[in-house]
Amino acid sequence: MQSKPILTQKEVTRILAAGRAEAQQNLWPVTIVVVDDGGHPLSLERLDGCAAIGAYIATEKARSAALGRRETKGYEEMVNGGRTAFISAPLLTSLEGGVPIVVEGHVVGAVGVSGVKGEQDAQIAKAAATALS
Repeated sequence: MQSKPILTQKEVTRILAAGRAEAQQNLWPVTIVVVDDGGHPLSLERLDGCAAIGAYIATEKARSAALGRRETKGYEEMVNGGRTAFISAPLLTSLEGGVPIVVEGHVVGAVGVSGVKGEQDAQIAKAAATALS
């Protein structure tokens, strides 16, 4: 039998705080979502000024990064590179801003961010996802 680390609320709180700090430092009104390795939401925070749809999009970015075990930027690049059929892939969003959380070589969850430009969403998500390293 194998074992792997899992996220507890203590880690989720640290991850969310790191993302919030990055967003607030840049004055970016975003939603930040942390999910487990199955893409199930563990925490969501919508900062003041973020549109309501950000909660939905950030969740889907996080879910896609967790299930795919990679940044969602890769999916966006596929679509932009001409593989438009990938848009219809089930349970995945092809928008930049979803980043897996890796602990001891295992994907234990992911962070999704929505509310600003894709690369800015990704910047926040990466700051959050690396909070445990």
